[in-house]
Amino acid sequence: MQSLELLNQLERLNSIGVALSAEHDNNRLLEVILLGAKELTNADGGTLYSVTDDAKLKFEIMRTQSLNIAMGGTTGKEIPFPSLPIYLAEGKPNTNMVAAYSVVNAKTVNIQDAYLTEGFDFSGTRKFDENTGYRSKSFLTVPMKNHENEIIGVLQLINAIDPLTNEIIAFSESHQRLVESLASQAAVALTNHNLINGLKDLFESFIKLIADAIDEKSPYTGGHCQRVPELTMMLAEAAIKTNVGPFKNFTMTEKEVYELKIAAWLHDCGKVTTPESVMDKATKLETIFDRIHLIDHRFELLKTQRENAHLRKVLKAVQSGKSLNDKHLEQELRTIRSQLDVDKNFIRRVNFGSEAMSPEDQQRVKDIANYEYTSDSGHMAKFLSENEVYNLTIARGTLTPEERMVINNHIVVTINMLESLSYPKDLRRVPEYAGGHHERMDGKGYPKGLTREQMSIPARMMGVADIFEALTSKDRPYKKAKTLSETLNILGKMRLDNHIDPDVFDLFIREKIYLQYADKFLESEQIDAVDHASIPGYKE
Repeated sequence: MQSLELLNQLERLNSIGVALSAEHDNNRLLEVILLGAKELTNADGGTLYSVTDDAKLKFEIMRTQSLNIAMGGTTGKEIPFPSLPIYLAEGKPNTNMVAAYSVVNAKTVNIQDAYLTEGFDFSGTRKFDENTGYRSKSFLTVPMKNHENEIIGVLQLINAIDPLTNEIIAFSESHQRLVESLASQAAVALTNHNLINGLKDLFESFIKLIADAIDEKSPYTGGHCQRVPELTMMLAEAAIKTNVGPFKNFTMTEKEVYELKIAAWLHDCGKVTTPESVMDKATKLETIFDRIHLIDHRFELLKTQRENAHLRKVLKAVQSGKSLNDKHLEQELRTIRSQLDVDKNFIRRVNFGSEAMSPEDQQRVKDIANYEYTSDSGHMAKFLSENEVYNLTIARGTLTPEERMVINNHIVVTINMLESLSYPKDLRRVPEYAGGHHERMDGKGYPKGLTREQMSIPARMMGVADIFEALTSKDRPYKKAKTLSETLNILGKMRLDNHIDPDVFDLFIREKIYLQYADKFLESEQIDAVDHASIPGYKE
C-alpha cells in the first residue's frame, strides 16, 4: 500500500514537472509550483518567495486552504506583507527567520511544531494565529536551487494533514525528498523562464533601439518607426474582433500578433543605410544646403543687370536727342523688377515640392532657365543650370528619380537585413511582413512587384498603416500634415487605383481606426469631420 502511494506521488511529481516545462506565464508557473507541492504533501498552506536582487525574499504566492486565503499569482490580490531581509542592517545573516535561514545556509528546514522549536522567530506566526484562530504547526522550508547552484527562491509549506484523521502531522522524510525534487525542477523552470523573458526583453529593446536610431537620424521622420507599429496593431486587433465582413473569421494567435509587432518595429530598419542628404531633402534644390538662396541672389543680380541695360539704352537715346517721359521710364523699370520678383517667388514656391507639379509649371521653369545674365567671369550664362532645372521640375515631392531609387532601396536593404537573421519558428514571417509595405495590390509596387494574392493579410495591413502615418505626419519636409478627411480621400483613391488592400481599407474606415489613431497621435487641427459617404471607394 505504501509502495503504491509512493508510486502515485512520483507519477504526480513527474506530471508536475511536465506542466512546469510547458507553462510560459510567470504567475501561473509560480502557482503550479506551490499548488503541486501542497498536493504532494497534502499541506494546508504554503508560501512561495523569490530572491530579489537586493537580497530580500519577496512574497509571490500565498495559499491557506482552511482559511480560504489565496493571494498573489493569478488571483489579482496583492500580498500585503513586506519582503523579508536575507541579511540584517549590519550585514549579518538573518538566521532568525526560517525562510531567510534556508537561503543563507542553502538547506531544507523541517519543523515538527513551530511553537516548540527554538532558534527561530515565530512571533509573527503566533500573532497571525491569534488573529485568525489558526494553529501553525508543521513547517517544511525548501530553498529553490537552480542548475547553476544559485538559490532563486524558497518554497515553504505549512501543516501537513493526515488524509485519514485530518490531524496536523509533521512533514515526513519522503515528503521532504519529493518537495526538494520539485523545488529543484521548479528552480530550473523559473530560471529558464526568466532567461527566455530576459532575452525577449533584450531582443525587443534592441529592435526599439534600431527604430529610435532611425527616427533620430532624420528629424523629418522622427516617430515614424514608433507610430507605424501602433497603427498596425490597431488594425490587427480590429480585424480579430470584428464579426462582419471579410475579416469575420480572421484570427491571430498571441504568437502571431507578437510576430507582426516585431515586423512593424523593423519595417524601416534598412533606412540606417540611407544618406541623410536624401532622406532629409526638404526642398528640390537642397544638397548640403538649399541652393534657392543662390538663385535668389542671381535674380537680384539679373534685376540689376537688366535695369542697367535699360538705363544704358535710355542714356543712349537721350544723347541722340530724343525726349523721354519720366513716368514712362519709371513704369518700364517697375515692370522689369516686378516680372523678376514674380519669377523669383514662383521658383521659391515650386522648390518646396508638392503632390503634383503641372506640365505648365515645369515649362515655366525651363523658360526662366533660358534667361541670360553676365557671370562673374564676364561671360553670358544661362540663368539656371541643367541640374537646377532637373531638380526644380520634379513632378512630385522633392526627390529626383535617382534619389527616389536611393530612398526606395531602403526596403531592399530591410529585406536583406531581416532575411540574414536566424529566426525561431514563431518569427519566421518577420521579413515578409516588414518587407511588403511598399508593394501594391496590382503588382506595381516594389521591391518584388507582389500582387494582393501573393501577400499575407498582416503585410497588407502594414502597407495601409505606413501610408496613413506618412500622410498625417507633421514632420515631413516636403509637405504639410494632412487632415483626416484629406488623408482618407487620398487613401480612397489609392483603393480605387488598386494600390492598397480594399478589405483592410474598409475595415480601417468602418471601425474608425483612423479616429482611434488620431486621438493618440494627431494635432487637434488635423482632426476634422469625416463623412464616410464622401470617401472614394468606400461603401457602408
